[in-house]
Amino acid sequence: MDNSQHPTDGSELPTPDAQVEDHGNDEVAVKAGPSAELTAIVEALIFASPEPITPRMLYKLLSEEPKEDVAAAVQHLKTDYENRPGLQFVEVAGGYQIVTRPELHEWVRRLFHERSTQKLTVQGLETLAVIAYKQPITALEIGEIRGVNTSGVLSTLLERHLIKIVGRKNVVGRPFLYSTTKEFLIRFGLNDLSDLPRVEDMAEALGFDPPAGLTERTVRDDVLPLEEDANQEAAALPEPSAS
Repeated sequence: MDNSQHPTDGSELPTPDAQVEDHGNDEVAVKAGPSAELTAIVEALIFASPEPITPRMLYKLLSEEPKEDVAAAVQHLKTDYENRPGLQFVEVAGGYQIVTRPELHEWVRRLFHERSTQKLTVQGLETLAVIAYKQPITALEIGEIRGVNTSGVLSTLLERHLIKIVGRKNVVGRPFLYSTTKEFLIRFGLNDLSDLPRVEDMAEALGFDPPAGLTERTVRDDVLPLEEDANQEAAALPEPSAS
C-alpha cells in the first residue's frame, strides 16, 4: 500500500475549498472557504425561489451558518455561473436569481408557447418608460408627455404588475401617482432604479422612439402618500354625535 499520500502524523490535508496562506515563516494557516454542501444549498434556494431571494432571506433561512460563509457561497456561485453556457447568476430587485441567458430567451418562449400578443405594445413601452424616468407621475402628466390619452395603457400595466399607485399628487383634485414595481425591476433585469440606462439607450433596446418630452428621472416633492391621504380624509369626517 502506498502511504505517500496519507500523512502518518495525524494531520489532514486541506479540503478542496480551503486556501493556504503563507505568512513568511514556517507557520502555515489554512483558511476554509464555503463548504460544497452550503454552496449547493444556497444554489438550490436561489434557483427554487419564485422571485429574487435577498441576502437577508438567505441569512434567515441559513441562520445556523455564519453570515460570512453564506456570503462566500453566493460569491462562489457568481463566479461559477460566469462560465455557464445556458444560465446566469444575476442580482436583480435587491436579490439573486438564476435565469436563462438573454440570447436564449426565444427558445425558452417556445417552451411556454408565448405569443407576440402577450408582449407590450409600443404604446405600453412608451408609457412604461415615461413612468420609469419621471415617477411618481400622474396620468395627466403622462398624457402630456406622450401627447395621447393613456388610461387604457395604464390599466394594462397595472394588470401586469409593472406599475402601481403609490399616492396622490398634492394639487387640486389629488390625482393618483404611478410608479414602477418590483416586477418591473425583475422583468428588465435591474437591481434598483439607479440601474436605469439613459432614456435613449432604453428606447433603442426596446425598439421605440422616446417621446419628445421624456428626459431623465426627476425628484418629486409634492407627493401625498396614500396612507396620509386616507388619514386626512378620515380626519375630515364629522364625529358621530352623542346619543
